[in-house]
Amino acid sequence: MICSSHKKMATLIAAIASGLTAIVLISISACGGGTRLWIVFVGVISAFVAVYSVTLYLLNRFIFEKINPIYKTIHSLNLPFKQFKKQLNSRDFVSEIYRDVQYWAEEKSQEIDRLKEMENYRKEFLGNVSHELKTPIFNIQGYVLTLLDGALNEPEINRQYLEKTEKSINRLISIVEDLESISKLETKTLNLNFEKFNIVRLVDEIFETQEIRANKRGIKLLFDKEYDRALQVYADRKRIFQALSNLIVNSIVYGKEGGKTVVSFLDLDENVLIEVRDNGIGIARKDIPRIFERFYRADKSRSREQGGTGLGLAIVKHIIEAHQQTISVRSTPNEGTSFIFTLKKYKA
Repeated sequence: MICSSHKKMATLIAAIASGLTAIVLISISACGGGTRLWIVFVGVISAFVAVYSVTLYLLNRFIFEKINPIYKTIHSLNLPFKQFKKQLNSRDFVSEIYRDVQYWAEEKSQEIDRLKEMENYRKEFLGNVSHELKTPIFNIQGYVLTLLDGALNEPEINRQYLEKTEKSINRLISIVEDLESISKLETKTLNLNFEKFNIVRLVDEIFETQEIRANKRGIKLLFDKEYDRALQVYADRKRIFQALSNLIVNSIVYGKEGGKTVVSFLDLDENVLIEVRDNGIGIARKDIPRIFERFYRADKSRSREQGGTGLGLAIVKHIIEAHQQTISVRSTPNEGTSFIFTLKKYKA
């Protein structure tokens, strides 16, 4: 151990110095100096103590100069010399240093991995934002140029391209609004207005607003059973409406034509469990861990054809988590997908 090694070295050096002192004093005595034996003894002891103390101090300082930068790097602090001397006398000092260095190395390695992952995520996110914004912008540019090239004089083409331009503008607005929503949710700057409301009635309202969209694909919007009594929850009604709308629209977009979207509730002790399930195309297992990421699309071409912003599920997750609740997903390819989350039950 380091605490015994440096002391052994100091003892060895002191012993050599003492031996040399004894030789010198005995030589002087032999030459007729009349040096007495007790003087030789005192000289040897004094030399040993002095050399041992000085050597031990210098070795301590030397080790301190080597160890202190390690402490400074690991703990971001300077280790006082007095504290170092106490630790140096500990029998576990080296093992403590080893553990500290090993822990620090593992911690930094994990931090580097996280930073690399974040950097990759940032690059992917910027690329996705760029792509999502460029598509409608280029469409608008194309429509305007077509009109400027002479189509303005043809009423039918004029109206057709203006409607397409409006559609692209609305898509841009949707992307910007979703980005704003998710930014506020992530930075926790979005204030939630908690209130008591009937979650069954809210889903019924969403069914009414999405009825035309569902009918176009022959999809039925259903409850799993008839709910005779109200299920009162305590949450932000507007945000939960947004989250459930995103899930139900998602199920319509990716559901099978002629299929169904079913919403069910389970009255728990403290919470109400809500499930939105469909019998659509499902999600591959490899894609499930990433479906709540911004702009992530399991089927990129099909998703863009349907006009989604790629932010819907990310917004859902942030809304549910802002309510201190969790959301999970189960899916089987070609069989369907189920999203499940909880909300706090209202208690008078």
